[in-house]
Amino acid sequence: MSINCIRTLIEDSARTHADKTALVFKDASLSYVELFSKVNQVAYYLSELDLPKGSRIGIYSNKGIEQVIAILAILSTDYVLVPLTKLLKPEQVEYIINDCDIKCIITDKLKLENIEEINFEGQIISYETTASDIPSFNEIYKYYNKPYTCDINGHDNAVITYSFGLSGTPKGIVLSHKNLIDSARVVTKYLNINEDDVISGLLIFNLDYGLNQIFCSLYRRATLALHRFILPDDFFNHIIDDKVTVLPLMPINITQIFDEDMGRTPSSELLENVKTITSSGGNVTKKMISDCKRTFVNAKFYSMHGLTEAFRSTYLDPSQIEIRPDSIGKAIPDVELYVINEDGKECAPREVGELIHRGGYIYKGFWNAPEENAERFKSIQILKDVINLEGQLTDEIVVASGDYVYKDEEGYFYFVSRHDDMIKTRGFRVSPLEVESVVSKNIPLVDRCVVFSIKNEEIEEEIVLVYSAKSEIAPKEMLFELKKHLASYMLPGKIIYKKSLPLVQSDKNKVNVEALKKELTTS
Repeated sequence: MSINCIRTLIEDSARTHADKTALVFKDASLSYVELFSKVNQVAYYLSELDLPKGSRIGIYSNKGIEQVIAILAILSTDYVLVPLTKLLKPEQVEYIINDCDIKCIITDKLKLENIEEINFEGQIISYETTASDIPSFNEIYKYYNKPYTCDINGHDNAVITYSFGLSGTPKGIVLSHKNLIDSARVVTKYLNINEDDVISGLLIFNLDYGLNQIFCSLYRRATLALHRFILPDDFFNHIIDDKVTVLPLMPINITQIFDEDMGRTPSSELLENVKTITSSGGNVTKKMISDCKRTFVNAKFYSMHGLTEAFRSTYLDPSQIEIRPDSIGKAIPDVELYVINEDGKECAPREVGELIHRGGYIYKGFWNAPEENAERFKSIQILKDVINLEGQLTDEIVVASGDYVYKDEEGYFYFVSRHDDMIKTRGFRVSPLEVESVVSKNIPLVDRCVVFSIKNEEIEEEIVLVYSAKSEIAPKEMLFELKKHLASYMLPGKIIYKKSLPLVQSDKNKVNVEALKKELTTS
């Protein structure tokens, strides 16, 4: 068994911390040995499916203890996990199924209808007992009690996570088992997580930041307390009742938590257990930091910056969060970061250039996406004018992030913009082309449309849809149709009608987005 795989953590934790609480969700909990037993039962069943090595298995469900068991069971086989966020619509799930050829989907009662809607021909497994022809975890727990062993290679594919790329369709990024272990190792080190900690499982497990909470818990034998965010009151009850000490958030979560009357926030004495808050997936504002520090008085606030192509690049030390709140910090351990200009030269302090990530935590690449791989994963020769490359050694891969940043005189990095036109909202990346294509296909009354973003401090960027048509369409009608095809975070916050859209002078086929932005922000 490779030491660079999550399976090793599962086995070791069951041996050394058998009775320690591993998972909590509402009134239910599992010890490490109980978790190990259930993971083995599901993994044994999955292995009995006899799918080819490396087959993709999707998880499309709401959060719960069974979802974590399913994640760890897949990672205990030679199959590959594909998390499908519950926010995706059936047609988006269908695209991912076809893109990476998913052979099996694990789901719950609520999402089973969506899967049946797309006529998925592979194997379906449900947490709960449903139809007689669909196996359930309940049955697996009852009948699959044989010993289970496996041998995982740390360099093999472990997970494919999907986010929206330049083409307007989701692009899968491939993570190895070693990537998962490395990310848990570095985060638990610089956050000083230990076995006495209770980590909040508030984040959804569709991308690496959310999944990392599971793996950090295993790595340090801590407790993971799951939570589905509905209302701020529920969230604070979760923090108090579960005695949470480590609180991973996205900026949109911070906005949601403090969105209501601050008078309803519990007294700070009830929240004294929280020692660490982390934020990634977007920029944090001074108000977010202030709200957190006033409410969680003992917590250190870590702002972090990651890449699609690598787990994480930077974090800002808590001592600097109020001194330089706009900074994304410095490189995390085992990573070297460079800022280069168009000529490949290293940028001077405060000169904007592209962020190049070298060293640890680089993922394996995009699934079936050679153009994206060529654009982002580069030979280290890109740094030939910056570092010493003597010795004619075997080539090394670095990530050309597409993020444009600058570094100050003290070595702190600051994010400026992205090379592409991706919209980052509520912790998600959204391709304008994805939204535009849905409008084109499903709202025939629209002659032409363009999607872009404007700044919105609460959600980082607000999606704007501007369209032309013979006559104005009621925004409610457009949203009603868009909701059928797009996840909630992809819906436009503003829908604007114009008889005609301004075009770029040099290319009459392109809408002049900058002119529309200027008009909108100055009006």
